[in-house]
Amino acid sequence: MAELFLHDFAARTKRRFEPLDPGHVKLYVCGPTVYDLAHLGNARPVVVFDVLARLLRRIYPRVTYARNITDIDDKINARARESGEPIGAITARTTEDFHADMAAVGALPPDVEPRATSHIGEMITLIERLIANGHAYVADGHVLFSVPSFANYGKFSGRSPDELLAGARVDVAPYKRDAGDFVLWKPSDAETPGWDSPWGRGRPGWHIECSAMSWKHLGESFDIHGGGQDLIFPHHENEVAQSVCAFPGAAFARFWMHNGMLLVDGEKMSKSLGNFLTVRDILKKGAWAGEAFRLLLLRTHYRQALDFTEAGLDEAKAELDDHYAMLARAGAAQADDDAARMAAWVLEPLCDDLNTPLALARLRDLRTLANALTVGGSPNVVLERMGLREAPEIGAVIAAFREAAGVLGLAQSDPAQWLQGGGDDAAAIEAAIAARLAARQAKNWAEADRIRDELKVQGIILEDGAGGTTWKRA
Repeated sequence: MAELFLHDFAARTKRRFEPLDPGHVKLYVCGPTVYDLAHLGNARPVVVFDVLARLLRRIYPRVTYARNITDIDDKINARARESGEPIGAITARTTEDFHADMAAVGALPPDVEPRATSHIGEMITLIERLIANGHAYVADGHVLFSVPSFANYGKFSGRSPDELLAGARVDVAPYKRDAGDFVLWKPSDAETPGWDSPWGRGRPGWHIECSAMSWKHLGESFDIHGGGQDLIFPHHENEVAQSVCAFPGAAFARFWMHNGMLLVDGEKMSKSLGNFLTVRDILKKGAWAGEAFRLLLLRTHYRQALDFTEAGLDEAKAELDDHYAMLARAGAAQADDDAARMAAWVLEPLCDDLNTPLALARLRDLRTLANALTVGGSPNVVLERMGLREAPEIGAVIAAFREAAGVLGLAQSDPAQWLQGGGDDAAAIEAAIAARLAARQAKNWAEADRIRDELKVQGIILEDGAGGTTWKRA
């Protein structure tokens, strides 16, 4: 594999990735706040960092990918008050929904999935360290981080003091020493979840949760921290301040990666605009929709804004249809040196700051090559791009395609099942195909054509080949 380069937001440039420990790469990504179904924007970082984790595992002997569950939050408390449903029931149900939806878009589970409620002790320990180091103070049952105590506050996000105050939407409170100070611990009333602490019964602020969980599972310093661009300020700014001040001399995260926003039809997603879509809304379109949505996400570079459209989703499905049709025709894979070289060629762009659009273009080149070797056509243009002098065996092309597609999390389903699209009518379609075969054997061509045309009206396309008749949905 080529050397890996990643864009580091903190450095504002692309840098060669060198892990702290070449034998063990550590990645932390901010996960969901579990009070409602995941929307399309929630899925983008999951898919982006799923591809990164797959790539890292291909390069390094061990990877620990941690993605948290935020199950302490005022939004969760508010949802419980509105619905009357217990907080534990809301977070358990919503976490299960999140897992199901992310599996449907092809995301593998993280190696570690810490929950905030299981790390209260670590949060209290961090807060105690910050107080002892002079970076936090107790006031009216609250513990607050003292922003003026950290000279580099604002450097990470690149904001001026005025912009910091405006962007944080800070609460005006008489107990604050500085308007920008943010909450590490806050008191809880009898109706609000709370835990015992040196400062009374209360609950943590949002930002300290991720600092505590990353420290617990990855250490004081680790390799990569990821999340959406919307988290740069205040969440990631505050994470940096807390963690660096709690552990003087530690690097905290050495690389910071952020995915761009997701728009819907060119507009920011909003319930008021009527364009707010959940992942579950997309999955209702059919068994194909999760993988098509994943492909749509990967067709735009992760740092760029992505515009979701129904037409784009349809285009992604059509591309997957072509991939699976090729796999259905091409036969068995045969791994060899040619296969390894071709897979590496497809995946090489991922080593350039996760350039998925170029990797997908090269995957399409492999499909073109496979089609040329099975149904005819000239493979010369593709061979030239790949730097090959002669065509490899078809089995090697299929092996390379499957390996490269696997790193992208694509084309892993059974081709026949994909092309047939599920549904309850498969037995009836097979029976109609058998009746058509009987008509052909009896030389009753009119009846055979009638059955074929009737299936076509139903959106079923038949393909006759040496191995018999296969079918797919249009």
